[in-house]
Amino acid sequence: MTGSRPNLIPPLGEPRPQPVPVAEETTLPNGLRLVVVPRPGVPLVELRLRVPFAAANARNAGVHAARGAVLSGAVLLGTQQHDQTGIAQLLQSHGAEMSVATDADRLLFATTLLPTGLGPVLGVLAELLTAASYPAGQVDGERDRLAERIAIARSQPGTIARSALATRRFGSHPYAIGLPDAELVSAVRAPALRRLHRERVLPAGSILVLVGDLDPRAATDTVAAALEGWTGSGKAVEAPPVTELRPAGIEIVDRPGAVQSNLRLGGPAPRRTDADLPAARLAAMIYGGYFSSRLVENIREHKGYSYSPRSAIDHQRATSSFLVEADVATEVTGAALLETVYELGRIALTPVSEAELDAARRYVLGSMALSTATHAGLASTVSALLGAGLPADWLRTHQQDLAAVTVDQVREAAARYLAPEKLTTVVVGDAGRVADELGTLAPVTVTVTVTGSGEPV
Repeated sequence: MTGSRPNLIPPLGEPRPQPVPVAEETTLPNGLRLVVVPRPGVPLVELRLRVPFAAANARNAGVHAARGAVLSGAVLLGTQQHDQTGIAQLLQSHGAEMSVATDADRLLFATTLLPTGLGPVLGVLAELLTAASYPAGQVDGERDRLAERIAIARSQPGTIARSALATRRFGSHPYAIGLPDAELVSAVRAPALRRLHRERVLPAGSILVLVGDLDPRAATDTVAAALEGWTGSGKAVEAPPVTELRPAGIEIVDRPGAVQSNLRLGGPAPRRTDADLPAARLAAMIYGGYFSSRLVENIREHKGYSYSPRSAIDHQRATSSFLVEADVATEVTGAALLETVYELGRIALTPVSEAELDAARRYVLGSMALSTATHAGLASTVSALLGAGLPADWLRTHQQDLAAVTVDQVREAAARYLAPEKLTTVVVGDAGRVADELGTLAPVTVTVTVTGSGEPV
């Protein structure tokens, strides 16, 4: 049977308008920025506290990342008033369970709670912010468990690929560190965490978001009373500016005997504040952002090279990235990369169809609506937007901008951000089997990994 196969995927429906959150904003006397988004109907409150937590400079980025990773777990080990069990019991009595995470941009405290528990849960948060004790023995246990998990994660090919791509793009910038080095984590001690907390967990520059069944004025008064003791000199540190290195050719991180190759391409993308983000976002979606995209149709559906190729625009505080990922069998590494680059060139050089643009636009608008339909999703989205320097009503203006994007604007954005020569390429796989065929596409350099660490050298 000849000819193209019928498309069995049903068309997307009309996107529903996304409600724009009404945000009440206050800056407290200690410099903390508070944003309350009232959302009645579900008796829950979502809390997100974003503390900028970037490395002060490239020289100490590795040590800072290691200490930050341990701190995010150890801050919950106890305060001057309560031990770890006491903290957990206080939170659970109000339907809450605090999580703390860190990355190259921020330290994030997050929890869900009952509206009646806002005051008590904020009291626990205040304890963590002002009186975390970092008990030495428990810190050592948390540190050792984390170092073991990191060592395992850094031996995985996907982690190796992401790390190699970030290093190749960002060099000595803190964004080059996806996961901290396990040896640096193992060197962390409790006194260093107490000092880091005192110097860097600061209210000025931090943002607290509350979403849920709340009266904004009453919630503001409750927060102000609970966190008035959180003070500190200075302001939380944001990430330094980024200079993209853009090295030419293909880097192969050698994994002898690997049955798969991990293809990773990345380059700069428009930031959330840039006018061409809507067109670039739709171009990335048409290229490889969802199941009906060109990349999926090519190397998954037609050729069977990869199960889940994908592309996306990823945002960090100081930069944004267009990223492409595909994991393929070793024997089709060269062919898969060729098709990946071919589709990049095609979308950068030739117009997309109105049907492709319409489908991608509906998908993006629908995904936005789903991601903010819950209290948790809305709180995380608002926190990210405010952290990027945007107002909460950016959701409304971005919807309007997406709706207005034309075919020509998509082509222009694709040529600017998706063209193959704009991207850095890394392949993790068996260099002895793939180097020659990849060398027909571009100059190749080969690095090896330290056994067990996942670190390219």
